Amino acid sequence: MKAVVHVGQAGMEGLSVREMEVLQPKAGEVRVKLKTAGLNHRDLFVLVRHKPTDPPLIIGSDGAGVVDAVGEGVTGVLEGDEVVINPSLGWQEKTDAPPEGFEILGLPFHGTFAEQVVIPAVNVAPKPEHLSWEEAGVLSLAALTAYRALFTQGQLREGMKVLIPGIGSGVATFLLQFAKAAGAAVYVTSRSPEKCQKALELGADKALDSNGDWEQELGGEKVDLVIECVGAATFNKSLKQLRPGGTVVTFGASAGDVVEVNLRDFFYGQFRLFGTTMGSGEEYKEMLDFITKHQIKPVIDSIYPLEQYKEALNRMENAQQLGKIGFYI
Repeated sequence: MKAVVHVGQAGMEGLSVREMEVLQPKAGEVRVKLKTAGLNHRDLFVLVRHKPTDPPLIIGSDGAGVVDAVGEGVTGVLEGDEVVINPSLGWQEKTDAPPEGFEILGLPFHGTFAEQVVIPAVNVAPKPEHLSWEEAGVLSLAALTAYRALFTQGQLREGMKVLIPGIGSGVATFLLQFAKAAGAAVYVTSRSPEKCQKALELGADKALDSNGDWEQELGGEKVDLVIECVGAATFNKSLKQLRPGGTVVTFGASAGDVVEVNLRDFFYGQFRLFGTTMGSGEEYKEMLDFITKHQIKPVIDSIYPLEQYKEALNRMENAQQLGKIGFYI
């Protein structure tokens, strides 16, 4: 089968489209013939984490397709089922943190940038009928991350005010859509006037210049919840917009891992800080029910043929997208 494979060199130079062996599902597994797949920033990180001396790896975490083989002992999944893939492996019940052995599809196990993928049967779910194949293929990782961040960790409720710095990524776009569907007021930031305008069209109540004075632009208004996916570049600016007793949920550090925080301001503010990453199978089902109830669709930035993986990854690496980038397979 055709696949995007990383081997031999670090970074993008180690990627190529090549033929790989078609695997057979073992007990408890299914094989999915993929129709579409979705890119995530994790795919770029994998190109560094997967060492040149490691065996060839098919990258990719998101995908949707049709089950074409079922392993022994599998119930509830049949050949011919149209499914979306939950890339969160080994985490079924909603817990405070992932259990030991939790992994994400695409490293260390072969991922979705291929014609077929073998995964545990518990990691497929029926494709929501209101989604196209393109939308279904780019959904899972970003939507699951956004859902847990907002609802499990952030305890979002109707009427709350939410700040999302760095609108544009797939996760940030889902955060905006989910929070609006839940009845929250949503404020976003971006350096790009075009992304700010697009966010307003998607329902954002205010769109701020990332480099501007947020306190001035918000007129002193404070928010109940900040979902931080940028990192050091925005973390302290975000804290200043938080009401006393408010919550910050963080899951990204694209603009720096290390943050210096004034602890006195933090504890006098009675702030709460939660980390999060991905989510459980239970939350994945809740997320699918939520997007079906509210008829939410991923914002698609662009879809490429698999052979144009370099162009697709470069677009994401340069933060040119608003929404999700995907592949036809």
